[in-house]
Amino acid sequence: MARRVRSRTGLGALIVLLAVFAYGRWGPMRPLFTAPTSTMLLDRDGDLLGALVAADGQWRIPPPDSLPQRYVQCVIAFEDRHFHSHVGVYPPALWRAWRQNWAAGRIVRGGSTITMQVARLAGGNAPRTYARKLQEILLALRLELRCDKDSILRLYAAHAPFGGNVVGIEAAAWRWFGRDPGSLSWAGHATLAVLPNAPAHLHPGRNRDALKAKRDRLLTYLWRTGAMDSLTWSLAVDEPLPEAPIPLPQRAPHLLATLHQQGQAGRRIHSTIDGALQDRTMAAMALVLAGSRANEVHNAAAMIMEVPTGAVRAYVGNLPGATAAEAVDVIQAPRSTGSLLKPFLHTAMLDAGELMPDQLVADIPTRFAGFAPRNFDHQFNGAVPAGTALARSLNVPAVRALQVHGIDRALRSMRAMGLDHLARSADHYGLSLVLGGAESTLWELTGAYASLARVLAAGSDPEARELIHPPLVMGSPPPSTRSPFTAGAVYHTMQALMRPDRPDMQAGWEHFTGSRQIAWKTGTSYGHRDAWAIGMDAQHAVGVWVGNASGEGRPGLTGTRAAAPVLFELFAQLPHSPGWAMPHDELVEIAVCRPSGHRAGPYCTPVDTLRIVERAVRTRTCPYHRTILVNAAGTHRVGPGPDAIPASWFVLPPAMAHYLDATNGIHPPLPPWLDSAVADDAVAVMEPVTPLVGSLILVPRLLDGQFGQVTLEAVHRDPHARMDWDMDGAWLGRTRGVHQLSVHLNDGEHRLTLTDEKGRALHIPFKVLRAR
Repeated sequence: MARRVRSRTGLGALIVLLAVFAYGRWGPMRPLFTAPTSTMLLDRDGDLLGALVAADGQWRIPPPDSLPQRYVQCVIAFEDRHFHSHVGVYPPALWRAWRQNWAAGRIVRGGSTITMQVARLAGGNAPRTYARKLQEILLALRLELRCDKDSILRLYAAHAPFGGNVVGIEAAAWRWFGRDPGSLSWAGHATLAVLPNAPAHLHPGRNRDALKAKRDRLLTYLWRTGAMDSLTWSLAVDEPLPEAPIPLPQRAPHLLATLHQQGQAGRRIHSTIDGALQDRTMAAMALVLAGSRANEVHNAAAMIMEVPTGAVRAYVGNLPGATAAEAVDVIQAPRSTGSLLKPFLHTAMLDAGELMPDQLVADIPTRFAGFAPRNFDHQFNGAVPAGTALARSLNVPAVRALQVHGIDRALRSMRAMGLDHLARSADHYGLSLVLGGAESTLWELTGAYASLARVLAAGSDPEARELIHPPLVMGSPPPSTRSPFTAGAVYHTMQALMRPDRPDMQAGWEHFTGSRQIAWKTGTSYGHRDAWAIGMDAQHAVGVWVGNASGEGRPGLTGTRAAAPVLFELFAQLPHSPGWAMPHDELVEIAVCRPSGHRAGPYCTPVDTLRIVERAVRTRTCPYHRTILVNAAGTHRVGPGPDAIPASWFVLPPAMAHYLDATNGIHPPLPPWLDSAVADDAVAVMEPVTPLVGSLILVPRLLDGQFGQVTLEAVHRDPHARMDWDMDGAWLGRTRGVHQLSVHLNDGEHRLTLTDEKGRALHIPFKVLRAR
């Protein structure tokens, strides 16, 4: 009977032990540490770029994945030499502590293992009592059941106090030594091992001699136990203690703050940033923009991306040491885009078969329902190749192109390239969309330009068309979408953007761009508030913004003067990249009229055979070449007859010819008639500038409440011609040479008639709407 009772008692005890073990090993357990942690930003190699103090004001960096072996040896030797052999509690140490505390009448020794110290740290600042010690013992036993020894060591290292508001080995290494734990010496690790023993009384700023003595005793023990040789020990004990706490690095403060606000608070963030390039970028910006403060320009931002991957390699959200709005991350701030959207419109028109790469486009006074775009230099070029108009960022050709292509269509293409800030309607933006009437961020714009470069690099590969995605600064690559453009259209846009002929171009830049094969575009917002420059080669995209975060404009703050020098200086920090290959499979050979850039017509000469986007066959043939009859000398036009010789002649419309720069060498003007009596109207001699046929003119109300006048304008091929003006049958006046007339107009439909001195007439119906 007794044997049966003992058997049942033993079985019950075993069941209880198993239940206790199962609860300790698998039972529910509250999180040990819930205190907030610092946000920590690392570069692609794991080096520290910066950190933010935790929400409770402590430097408490998230636990590392591993600990330096030297620190492990030091902390085990100092805190718990039996760490690897006990099960969380070391009874001899507890017995010695109890005897000493009994003899002293107070708690003078804890006898805690490293595991028990983790349990104590998890309890916060609870009073040191025997009941609390029992709780720590039980929790330590549970920890040993649930965690391996390395995990327990990492928990201790991450939450041990190191003096002041420094918690954890990583924060301590940076605050006291200015480097990561892995690069510390034996003396550094020994110092960190002994600091948590009494961090309030013993740290590098207090009782330095006692701290050094404690550190040196630990180093001597390690030498005697064979952890280091005598020379290493001698050098270690001679190494001085650190002085005052060292500020943590702030190499990418704006990226850190932005990621912190975007849901990464309290995390160890592994970014794509190249730390060395980040440092060079900040230094280069500070150097190039050193004189900008004299013009009261205080802020600047730049980012560098890898084109193939979209990974961000440098991120400077604001000018280092900015005297105003230094904390603003301008890379993420919506700003007026200036002219930066023009390349996307140009590419869309090439792809749609609405434009040849270098066809002549009109750069003449233009008005659309009260909106009259002007070029940056307030001049008109008459006719200019489309690629040159893009490179020189001419506003008038861009607005005329947008009116032809359609604002809705342009917006769809731009949004498909990742420009999500273009979220308003076409009516909201109007034709000013490509002149800075929209807002986007440097982040989005640089990403969109990089996506253009990826499309070109992929060529006609059907497997590589899912290429459009935002920049990548951490984590896995974001989802990609299909490109709205073909590589062929992008190729011609890039060729245009590599031309050195730019407004305000400073000497020497063309030599740099010529050797680097950089496609680049500048932009300036209305009122000189934003200066932009974005450039690409096959490997990198660089985006730059310069201005005032407050929105204050400054004279001379333009993309070419303020932002482009920074762009080129940043490209100088990057390795050379080979140029883009022509995507032959997406281009076809087309006969092109050399003077006009249009598809060659029957009268064009000379003609080139060029590889152009296939849809360019939809464009019209050259409208400017025609056959005229000239005399044998070719000096005068003549009527039909035996002596008349047909000649192919390049004839621009009157308005384009009127504003054309005579030095551009496109073609000489039409020869005069040998006999004016036979002059015909085969070639238009007059053309309205304002109003155009069927146009709508908005008449503004002036400050005094009256309606302003409308300036009517026309051009004539004969610079000395006389022209009579009639409005709705009433004579308005006569002009000679310069044909402009200002008149008051009422609401409604009107008909303007222009008549030259030879009786040739031009009728222009239009409509007027007065502002309400």
